[in-house]
Amino acid sequence: MKAIAIRTYGGPEGLAVVDLPPPVPAAGQVVIATEAVGVGGVDTVIRSGALAAYGFEEGHIPGSEVAGTVTAVGDGVDASWIGGRVWGFTGTGGAYVEQALAPVEEIIPLPVNLSAVDAVTLGSSGVVAHFGLRHAHFAPGETVLVRGAAGGIGIMAVQLAARGGAAAVAVTTSSAERGEQLRRLGATHVLDRSGDGGEPAPAGYDVIIDVVAGKDMPSFFDRLNPNGRVVAVGAVAGQPPADFGARIMAAFQKSMSFAAFSAATVSGADRRAVRSEQFAAASRGEIETVVHEVLPLDAAVLAHQKMDAGEVFGRIVLAP
Repeated sequence: MKAIAIRTYGGPEGLAVVDLPPPVPAAGQVVIATEAVGVGGVDTVIRSGALAAYGFEEGHIPGSEVAGTVTAVGDGVDASWIGGRVWGFTGTGGAYVEQALAPVEEIIPLPVNLSAVDAVTLGSSGVVAHFGLRHAHFAPGETVLVRGAAGGIGIMAVQLAARGGAAAVAVTTSSAERGEQLRRLGATHVLDRSGDGGEPAPAGYDVIIDVVAGKDMPSFFDRLNPNGRVVAVGAVAGQPPADFGARIMAAFQKSMSFAAFSAATVSGADRRAVRSEQFAAASRGEIETVVHEVLPLDAAVLAHQKMDAGEVFGRIVLAP
């Protein structure tokens, strides 16, 4: 089968098309003939080599979520899955392939009228946004800032905060055009990447959902209300400065807090329940999936070039 592997760490040109033997499911696994593969920000970070110290080696196949049809099952898996349309989580890699392996506990049936492309646009990002807001103890009537709102997680955080009764949903983004798209999805205030804007915005925020991190993250602590909370759900701009907590300690009497959040800390049952609810909501048109572009699998280099250039609003999807 055709797959995309990281031949050399660095730029997108380090990705290469390779031929692999068809996968054979182990006990507890299924094989999914992939119709859609989600391209995520973490894929570009892994490809760059920034996470090599965490065990990612050259030859790694990127990607973590696919959607398609189950074609085979391993021992202990109900054969009734065969022929079913599913979304599947492959782990920290293994998704940029024509046939993907996934643990049966990490697959979920798709509603009849939800496309594979929409499924991988929503599958992971919706869960991270949902539980990220929960991790921040977001409550109706609070003000929310989504930092880095143009990606999949940010777009879902905007929609969920608005649906959850936020008093205001501010976003940081790179252009007025993207700002207007985010307004349509529920944003009430559009700010530039530094958190400033040419219109009245809340003086402070109760919750900041940060997809970006990076060197500028500490400056956003100054925008928190007393008892405000920042939750980092990503780090597409890299790690924050080593002393980033000093900004919180300097405002000790405001009782502000910072937390990191990974969906890996949520039980599988809870992730599946929320994902099922969100897939159903999307199939009814209550949640919007935003697809930037669908490209063939062998255009993975182009997909990563677009990601690195900051051109993507929503999700790029690869279609094997």
